[in-house]
Amino acid sequence: MLTTPTPTAKTNAGNFFEDYSVGQILTHAVPRTVKMGERALYHALYPARHALYSSDQFAQDCGLPFSPLDDMIAFHLIFGKSVPDVSLNAVANLGYAHGRWLLPVWPGDTLRSVSEVIGLKQNSNGKTGVVYVRTQGLNQHDETVMEYVRWVMVRKRDAAAPAPEAVVPDLPDAIKAGNLIIPAGLDFTNYDFDLAGEPHRLGDYEIGEKIDHVDGVTIEEAEHMMATRLWQNTAKVHFDTSARPDGSRLIYGGHVISMARALCFNGLANAQMVVGLNAGAHANPCLAGDTVRAWSEVLDKAETSAPGVGAIRLRLVATKGGAPFDLRGEDGKYLPTVLLDLDYWALMPL
Repeated sequence: MLTTPTPTAKTNAGNFFEDYSVGQILTHAVPRTVKMGERALYHALYPARHALYSSDQFAQDCGLPFSPLDDMIAFHLIFGKSVPDVSLNAVANLGYAHGRWLLPVWPGDTLRSVSEVIGLKQNSNGKTGVVYVRTQGLNQHDETVMEYVRWVMVRKRDAAAPAPEAVVPDLPDAIKAGNLIIPAGLDFTNYDFDLAGEPHRLGDYEIGEKIDHVDGVTIEEAEHMMATRLWQNTAKVHFDTSARPDGSRLIYGGHVISMARALCFNGLANAQMVVGLNAGAHANPCLAGDTVRAWSEVLDKAETSAPGVGAIRLRLVATKGGAPFDLRGEDGKYLPTVLLDLDYWALMPL
């Protein structure tokens, strides 16, 4: 006699906090082959103008075979792959650390992602917990093109479930300049400042200097959703108005990062390639209608082993109002107008 099999769920509700364990390996679907279409859409969605990512000839004059895809395209795609396994049930993406771009991503590369759970800590309310993951992006040759750590506040499935032993990873405050990876062949000896758009080289910037990038962009709902779909980021809060109590769609934090990075061209046009992500925090939510502006602070400078190539460490702050260079209140907390506080290394001609 035939028996009717018990039906099993075919859909993925995402992981909840109690589904994670330290040391767990998450292999993320789906590999993605990237081509020039991603670049065209990236430059349509953000006011990106850095010359090395815009022109094959400029890149070749800087020692590369041709122009690689923007560093943030790699970041978004590798991040997006991890969302269904890491942050589908996230309340918020809290921060980043120890990110390095290890290889350029070229048109035609196929990228995939894998993450390791490196920390867990239940919150005091018992309803959520923080999950720490180290994510790697690999190309079709199984070479790691970038890696980073992020931590996410994730809902619990059952508030009564016991809390795991708290494990909080010890992360460095910043990547040492000597540990940055410079793309093979990169050479700024014959760098064309006229074509790059500004005359300022590494020596023209002083540690502690602050730069108001002047321009602003008002965030549009449709553009944000198009961008987030482009990265195959499926987090519910970015699309579904029922996923947040106030009925709003939360703007993907990476959208703010790319917008701020593009805005900093005015004043940092020669900070060509992002190669290190020291730390980052999404200080306050961004919603459609917010006008994003940006300012930067020079934190450090260093020479590299590549001819003519220096490294500049920058704090990039994105805001939705307030005065330039305002960051925290008297209580030490971020001001409500601050959206993003990002600490990164970029390559710049000496």
